[in-house]
Amino acid sequence: MDWVIEARSLVKTYKMGEIEVNALRGVSFTIERGEVISIMGPSGSGKSTMMNTLGCLDRPTSGEYILDGESVGDMDDDQLASVRNRKVGFVFQSFNLLSRLTAVGNVELPLRYAGMTEGRRARAQAALEAVGLKDRMNHRPYELSGGQQQRVAVARSLVNNPAIIMADEPTGNLDSKVGREIMNLLLNLNKDRGTTLIIVTHDPKIAEQTQRVIRLRDGEIDPDYEITGIIKR
Repeated sequence: MDWVIEARSLVKTYKMGEIEVNALRGVSFTIERGEVISIMGPSGSGKSTMMNTLGCLDRPTSGEYILDGESVGDMDDDQLASVRNRKVGFVFQSFNLLSRLTAVGNVELPLRYAGMTEGRRARAQAALEAVGLKDRMNHRPYELSGGQQQRVAVARSLVNNPAIIMADEPTGNLDSKVGREIMNLLLNLNKDRGTTLIIVTHDPKIAEQTQRVIRLRDGEIDPDYEITGIIKR
């Protein structure tokens, strides 16, 4: 089986003074390369902790996390940052674009962090063309609509050809029409490029467009959703 993600008994415990909060309680699952997965759950269920762990923004307290063949749990901060930049693309609800940079400048950022110099601008331009923003490359975020800003964020997420793209409520700040356009864009990128897509969402309509739903409850996977929540697109 070609797994891009293997989570083995992941535990994440936060200490708040003398109180320990168990955000993840021994979570185990696998995700195949090219799958489209949604992660759902009520507030406090562990969704954000799961996203931070899968996206290499944080490491588990215990358990093993293997991303695209690399075990990342014991990596130091620099190693974790390198894996994150090479293998994970992020799309956030609030876009997270730098206002002083143009669209192409924002898309170039992951390539800058990777130390790439030659061909960087051309690669960023190609990513913007792929999301339909050929004519907006030199515009700054405040000159773009919300949907266009999110397209820039999607282009930035794919410019390094990552193993996975993680989208955290990617349509949350958009109206329903533009939100559908962004979802279609993400799903088409998955179809055309085979990039694994993980969407953290509270919206059942978004989850219905994915192939599988992982629902968290109190830091654990709800087995009814994980086993039976297979949705064919």
